[in-house]
Amino acid sequence: MSDQKRALTAGVALLERAIDYALGSLRVVTPAALCRPTPCAAWNLQRLLHHLGDSLQTLHEAAAGHIRTGPELADRTAHVRSADPAVHARTTTSPACDRAGGLPAGRGTGAAGDPPAAPALWTRNPALVLRDSATEVLGRWIAATTADLVTIHDRHLTSPMVAAAGAIEIAAHAWDVARACGEHHPIPPLLAEELLDLAHLFVTRADRPAQFAGPVTVPMSAPAQDHLLAHLGRHPGWPAHN
Repeated sequence: MSDQKRALTAGVALLERAIDYALGSLRVVTPAALCRPTPCAAWNLQRLLHHLGDSLQTLHEAAAGHIRTGPELADRTAHVRSADPAVHARTTTSPACDRAGGLPAGRGTGAAGDPPAAPALWTRNPALVLRDSATEVLGRWIAATTADLVTIHDRHLTSPMVAAAGAIEIAAHAWDVARACGEHHPIPPLLAEELLDLAHLFVTRADRPAQFAGPVTVPMSAPAQDHLLAHLGRHPGWPAHN
């Protein structure tokens, strides 16, 4: 097995573990929870799920080697460019929720400020759709046979790097989802350790504050999950710090 193939296999295995963790978080989402706040400060759960759907779509395209460009590219490829799951929370306003069903005001009407249309995602429980999407994305990556470059505009990233960045994005947002639903669903320790090592490579001082919020201070003895979340600008004890 070539070095490139080994790197791709390792990247896909990491992504698989992150998606497996995310599926557990998505199972606890209910329509009544969609308007709840999340650790991504400016987003409610519904907006967070929309972003997670965009991230899965980006990973789906990346498995084929090319991410389509468009007006929404900056939002959809945030995890590929910077691996920062919270970066857009500082600049994007959450859509208002309809009290009756948890659906965003203006969804499907083309109202100004609405996120790009994704009708299937905005069912009464979008988490059900995301679970299917995540499984499909994983299948596409498992089927990848070569570690090709992934093209984004004029940039080229290795597919193992994209898979690893995607794993950080998916795992971090899965933690967000669980916390927003009031569930304690920690990132598995070994997965958190591996993602933390990668996050330190992807997220450097040069990325702050333009791309990332400042890191949160946690005790040195804190588990790897807390150090990972803190490095990505989250309070591991949320919502106590919210």
